[in-house]
Amino acid sequence: MFSIPGKQAVSITDRAAAQISKLMDDKGHSGLRIGLKKGGCAGMEYTMEYVDESDPNDEVVEQDGARVLIAPMAQMFLFGTEIDYETSLLESGFKFNNPNVTDACGCGESINFKDVSELTAERASS
Repeated sequence: MFSIPGKQAVSITDRAAAQISKLMDDKGHSGLRIGLKKGGCAGMEYTMEYVDESDPNDEVVEQDGARVLIAPMAQMFLFGTEIDYETSLLESGFKFNNPNVTDACGCGESINFKDVSELTAERASS
């Protein structure tokens, strides 16, 4: 939908690919869909759900056995994002290093993005 030929919509670190692949194998699903929803104190939140079938409009990124599907309405906002998986003493989870984020809440669960017209102009000039 908002793809650039020869360039993946998102990149996946080796740690994230290993975790996604493990989750897919453990749960018996064919992929992990990433999207966005309104919510949180900054305006938007990432969503993640297991899927067994891809939507024809999903952007599919596959790497080292991991299969990530990007929901159509989230593609413009996630383009250029690096998906990582971090483990610390207090928590473990996926981290989104997204160049399109302009603001985030203190807890890191909620984000706000650049204006849609600005994102569209950036994609057109790439």
